[in-house]
Amino acid sequence: MDKEKAIVVFSGGQDSTTCLFWALKKFADVEVITFDYNQRHQEEIKVAKEIAEELGVKQTILNMELLNQLTPNALTRQGIEISEGKEGQLPSTFVPGRNLLFLSFATIYASQVGAKHIITGVCETDFSGYPDCRDIFIKSLNVTLNLSMDEQFVIHTPLMWLDKKATWALADQLNAFEFVREKSLTCYEGIRGSGCGKCPACKLRQRGLDLFLQERTGLG
Repeated sequence: MDKEKAIVVFSGGQDSTTCLFWALKKFADVEVITFDYNQRHQEEIKVAKEIAEELGVKQTILNMELLNQLTPNALTRQGIEISEGKEGQLPSTFVPGRNLLFLSFATIYASQVGAKHIITGVCETDFSGYPDCRDIFIKSLNVTLNLSMDEQFVIHTPLMWLDKKATWALADQLNAFEFVREKSLTCYEGIRGSGCGKCPACKLRQRGLDLFLQERTGLG
């Protein structure tokens, strides 16, 4: 186990919860950082708090309401309908600059607490086309942050090349499958576990879960 300190960008969702278990297995000292940008539902903050407490991990919550003020979209405005991107357009849930800001602030925080590793659950394989989830963006930002602070941070993306089926498989390998399945929050409507079953996030999560369970039981 690596004795260096790590910070997990943590929302309490399937991906970041899986990443937290990954970090706890890899690093001896792990903290989480959660961003409150007055998102669509505060249940996300509540779930993140509860998971951090249950796993005995120190959590820091940063106020990022300025992001809400700058970016009207379905995750920051109740009145905007959740919709998938059509004809090459981004989904209405895309928050411009979110991962840029989150990872920048997470790294600034890491520099204050002596951590060199930042973990995020972004993924380019099963994603909604968000440009700030791409591997090239993460690598570029990692270089920029290191240059800006003259330090050597490493941004880890354990899920980057995993589809949702493989993400469930990773949670299973980490002995966290049932925990992630029951306690994480992916749903855009703020419903834990299997969620509403109708929003794009729930459909993606459920499709991956179904494929994983079929493969695990030998039916796939």
